[in-house]
Amino acid sequence: MSWQICQCNDPTCAFRFPAETEDERRRRCPLCGSPTDCTPIPLAKEAESHSQSTPFEPQLHLLLDNLRSSYNVGSLFRTADGAGVGQIHLCGITPTPAQPKVMKTALGAGASLPWRYHRNALHAADWLHDQGFALWALEIHPDAISIVDAPVAGPLALIIGNEVTGVDPELLARCERVVEIPMLGRKRCLNVASAAAIALYWLRFRSLGS
Repeated sequence: MSWQICQCNDPTCAFRFPAETEDERRRRCPLCGSPTDCTPIPLAKEAESHSQSTPFEPQLHLLLDNLRSSYNVGSLFRTADGAGVGQIHLCGITPTPAQPKVMKTALGAGASLPWRYHRNALHAADWLHDQGFALWALEIHPDAISIVDAPVAGPLALIIGNEVTGVDPELLARCERVVEIPMLGRKRCLNVASAAAIALYWLRFRSLGS
């Protein structure tokens, strides 16, 4: 699949947009209908990779507790891959990479990053605890501490809850720590995929001593 950057020839419009080379609609501006000029986008050269092929230490896992959105899950697969997460645990109604929307948003990470499905998040948490993982929940909670103040040591599983109801209370009770992201504006929370991305990268590089 190749792409082009197209621009409307009408100077009063000048709409500029990307389009697939095979899409004949690119020849007309989608806003005003005027002809367009299209230029191929060169293929990006393979950049030297600075990533590691194996998970970082200490080991980091991600548990998704009844997320609803396939797009959030797909986005978290991409983020988890980039942050060196060893495995994702998908629980309850959380969609898996078997869902096309998850795979589309994950851009390949759904096929390369190890994952497990659990019908019950409590069982998944108990399994992780038995494997030596500390359980942390990312949640707005009276007992939560700022994630920037939380020391990281040893294997850790970060738990992300449902977009509306948050983390299951019984799951919270199993956690050693509840952390939150400091919010400096009027809103108290972020989109679940955005919040998890911030938390994963903070935990990853905090654990590496950066």
